[in-house]
Amino acid sequence: MKLKILFEDKNLMVIDKPAGIAVHADARTTAKDVTIADLVLEYDPKLLKVGEPMTVEYKGKEIKINRPGIVHRLDRETSGVLIVAKNQKTFLFLKEQFQNHTIKKVYKAFVYGYVSDPKASLLSGKRGIINAPIGRSPLDIRMWTAGRGAREPIKEAVTEYIVLNRFTDTKSKGVNQDNKFSYVEVYPKTGRTHQIRVHMRYINHPVVSDPLYRGSNELALGMKRLALHAHSVTFRLPGGELKTVESELPADFKKVIKEYLSLK
Repeated sequence: MKLKILFEDKNLMVIDKPAGIAVHADARTTAKDVTIADLVLEYDPKLLKVGEPMTVEYKGKEIKINRPGIVHRLDRETSGVLIVAKNQKTFLFLKEQFQNHTIKKVYKAFVYGYVSDPKASLLSGKRGIINAPIGRSPLDIRMWTAGRGAREPIKEAVTEYIVLNRFTDTKSKGVNQDNKFSYVEVYPKTGRTHQIRVHMRYINHPVVSDPLYRGSNELALGMKRLALHAHSVTFRLPGGELKTVESELPADFKKVIKEYLSLK
């Protein structure tokens, strides 16, 4: 497997991450697992010196994880755009943009149920807003939760969205939501772990095929993974230019759209 590069200059590259591959090693990965970090180093070994390593605890031991040039991350089952810095100055420049929430990210997702907010649509041009702080789940250390019941550390989290379409599927059964689904475009204004997944669950429209935040491993719409795609990212290049990079919808998303929405 090789990196699919969507944009590259002397300071950074934006890659198209496939679903099913971790961005970097963690407690779940094994020695046999190939990560995006591995592919980045294969592409340019010098990037080992770029970025900031992270430390994770595994079986009572602290393990240092290399994150060569990786400024942010996507969940293993999420596909789409990922920025990698090629030098430390650019890494810090991009990191500051993420910390200041000036980088604009757009996601596409299929969620369970009809998202009923009448204002949140392409036609109206208005967005629905989920403003709910996110903290650790009291029930599962792997999970995060929004609103009441969240444990420290609790951080501000804001997500906006519009509904692109609503549709039904007689072959799939959602959890307590019959066979109804919505195709949404999502704009996270903050960058919390699992933010979109947590917030969509918070409004009772969890992302399709999300085993962690649905409480079921049941798949739907033929999606064999989390139905979440990082479609585009807009950020400042070191020279000051505003840059937008888009990732084409993956094959599984296109299949659902063609089969259920009659769109090309």
